[in-house]
Amino acid sequence: MLARPTAIFQLRNAMPSNFALFARYNAEMNERQFLAGQQLTPEALMQERGAFFGSILGTMNHLIVADTLWLQRIAEHPRRFASLHDIRTWAKPSSLTDFQYKTLADWITQRRILDRLIAQLVAEITDADLSSVLHYQRTDGTPGSKYLNDVLTHFFNHQTHHRGQISTLFFQAGVDVGVTDLMSLVPDVM
Repeated sequence: MLARPTAIFQLRNAMPSNFALFARYNAEMNERQFLAGQQLTPEALMQERGAFFGSILGTMNHLIVADTLWLQRIAEHPRRFASLHDIRTWAKPSSLTDFQYKTLADWITQRRILDRLIAQLVAEITDADLSSVLHYQRTDGTPGSKYLNDVLTHFFNHQTHHRGQISTLFFQAGVDVGVTDLMSLVPDVM
C-alpha cells in the first residue's frame, strides 16, 4: 500500500486565463463526445461496459452530476458569482451515480448549459477569488474547506479523467473521438 504524503499539495500559480483555457477545452471535448455518441445506437450508449459508471452514457452522466455539485458549491462562495445565480435553485443530485439523462439528446442539452455556466464563471474569476477559501459540504454531509484555485483545478482535472475513460469506451465501441490533447487547442507562438 502506498503511504499518504504528509505535506498538503496545493497549486498556487494558476491564473484565471488558465481556467478560461480549461473551460474552452472542456466544452470542445464534450462536443466531440456528443458527435461520437451520435454514431452509436441508444442501446450501445447504455450498454454495460465494465466501466466504473457502467456505460458510456452512465459515465457522461457522472460528469454532469459532479459538475453540478461543484458548481452549486461554488455558487455559495461569498463572492456570489453572478453566472451561478440560477444553479442555486437546481435540485441537488442525490449521489455521484445519479442517472439523470437517459438519452444523448437530453445529456447534450444539459451539458451545453453547464459548459456555458462554466465559461461564464471563469470569465468572472479574479486572482483574489482564486486565493480565497471555499467552504462547502461533501455529499456525505462532512464539511470541506479548500482554496478555490485548488477546487477549480480538481474540477477540470476530474472532467479530463472521466472523458479519457469515455473516449476509451467509445474506441472500444468502434468510434474514434479524435485528438483529445489540451495542446490541440493551444495556439502556436510565432
